Amino acid sequence: MNKDNLSGKMDQVTGKLKEKVGEATGNQRLANQGVADQVKGAAKEAWGNVKDAANEAAELHRRENEARATNARQTITEKVQTVKDDVNDKIEEHREKERLKHSA
Repeated sequence: MNKDNLSGKMDQVTGKLKEKVGEATGNQRLANQGVADQVKGAAKEAWGNVKDAANEAAELHRRENEARATNARQTITEKVQTVKDDVNDKIEEHREKERLKHSA
């Protein structure tokens, strides 16, 4: 919930009160003003809901991107480790061949 949601709800409550008081006292202008406040409040609340939904979508998108980046780093790290291990294995094979050649 954001300030637009809260403000919209408050406008709706205030509008409803104005409408009821206007109707009870026969003051059509106040009653109409109350309905207008309710409409304004509903619009504010709807705008707040749109902002909340957009923020939620942005957060979900950010989390998905973060997960993809983490997976990419992990994959690269694993590949680098594999290449390093392969190179070290080749070096060790070469050393062993050299040892055998010189010991014979």
